[in-house]
Amino acid sequence: MHKPGLAWRLLSGGRYCMFSRLHGAPTYEIETDMAVPKRKVSPSRRNMRRAHDALGANSYVEDKDTGELKRPHHIDLKTGTYRGRQVITPKED
Repeated sequence: MHKPGLAWRLLSGGRYCMFSRLHGAPTYEIETDMAVPKRKVSPSRRNMRRAHDALGANSYVEDKDTGELKRPHHIDLKTGTYRGRQVITPKED
């Protein structure tokens, strides 16, 4: 991993670069700004990371007045009510 004659130099902004200290060899610099993974992420590890990304099924509750299913904390579009108050005009079929 360590190559003879190579050293790291701290640049401004917390970046590092590699330069050559070999006799007679030209000095070259390689900037290392990005984090680059050493190994491929295995399918198992990738799937474990994605385990929490699945969307759950929508929940519905039965409306007390009409008996229809509606989303909780949403306006009932058929009657135009929310929490027992009339907030919009009812939708006509």
